[in-house]
Amino acid sequence: MEKVITIAGQFLTELWVLMGEMAPYLLIGFLFAGMLKVFFPGHLIRRFAGRSSFRSALNASLLGVPMPLCSCGVLPAGISFYKSGASRGSTVSFLVSTPQTGVDSIIATYALLGLPLAIIRPIVALISGVFGGVLTNRFGSGRHSKQVVNREEEEQGPRNMKEMLRYGFVEMMQDITKWLVIGLLVAAFLSVIIPEGFFTEQVSNTYLSMILILLASVPLYVCATGSIPIAAVLLMKGLSPGAALVFLMAGPATNAATMAVISNSMGRKTLWLYLVSIIGGALFFGTVINEFIPTGWIMNSLPETLHTGPHHEQLGWWKIASAVLLIALMINGYIQQVLQRRRTMKKENNYESTSDQKIYRVEGMTCNHCKATVEKGLHSLHDVEGVFADPDKNRVQITGGAYDDKQVQQKVEELGYVYKGEDR
Repeated sequence: MEKVITIAGQFLTELWVLMGEMAPYLLIGFLFAGMLKVFFPGHLIRRFAGRSSFRSALNASLLGVPMPLCSCGVLPAGISFYKSGASRGSTVSFLVSTPQTGVDSIIATYALLGLPLAIIRPIVALISGVFGGVLTNRFGSGRHSKQVVNREEEEQGPRNMKEMLRYGFVEMMQDITKWLVIGLLVAAFLSVIIPEGFFTEQVSNTYLSMILILLASVPLYVCATGSIPIAAVLLMKGLSPGAALVFLMAGPATNAATMAVISNSMGRKTLWLYLVSIIGGALFFGTVINEFIPTGWIMNSLPETLHTGPHHEQLGWWKIASAVLLIALMINGYIQQVLQRRRTMKKENNYESTSDQKIYRVEGMTCNHCKATVEKGLHSLHDVEGVFADPDKNRVQITGGAYDDKQVQQKVEELGYVYKGEDR
């Protein structure tokens, strides 16, 4: 019993230190994320990503790197670009580079992994995205989709300070909290159970460690920010910097749901080129870091609290205050999400009983961005009175009259999600 209490105490201390190290930079990152969302016009992405050329692939990757979208949130945006006429190459470039990093995760990377990886990570995301775009332009179909996105689907919205703060500290907080908490819990757990120098002693072959990390990362989902504390702990346990980079690349950029949607919307050939870009890029850049960048340069950049062990008193007051504020914002985001769900369900239940109501199964929705995209897109159908999407249950409830199932299916697939028919 005493041993269990000791381990639990170590776990909570590790968790608090990781939270304190990341919190100040995460708050700054959320602020910048809100600024990008509100003041960066989304139509520019489609304007500069319409050709099957190196320049379009570069433009798409450059625009994708700073965007705070995870591998699920980037799908509707990426598929929307493709449906509006963007080339497959540009779309793959955007899909590869965007989820690997973002303005929030770049800042958080600096906080927990140091300046070298904070610089390397967006550069790698940019290059791998361009590589994926060029590869798809060369070996994939160069034809554009002739479908055009409706004006109602454009993400305009108000562009003011209130909307910036709402998106950064409420909506995005709701999207990222689950995976950030999971990442922190996993990191603290690994920090407690993995002995010091485990990877150095047990998996001394750096190439083998990269392959093992890759096999674990590709099918699973972890967001760009949630992957950071896990990578930091693995580094401290002896994992090579190259293998850590493999995890930071492949974890956020791929998961089973993403692969299913890309295959359904853009074809299996495009999916394979997408995976080759990520896997090849991860292994290549992991090897480059291990062979050409001194390990000490990266390890010496990690926060002192990770080197010397978790001590509550080592966290400065501003880190403690930031951690408390971050936890409060997480709780607020959860409360707002619950209240919003109740209001929406109440609104849906208030429609007249004479109105037709159907429930459909739609897979691939994993965040609030997905929910909003599906609701907005389906609401644009003729005679649809109301739409309520539930990502947790993969269900969409539509209230209205003259629409049919084929219209719903076409719209869902245009938005980049998987239509599974009516839920009876």
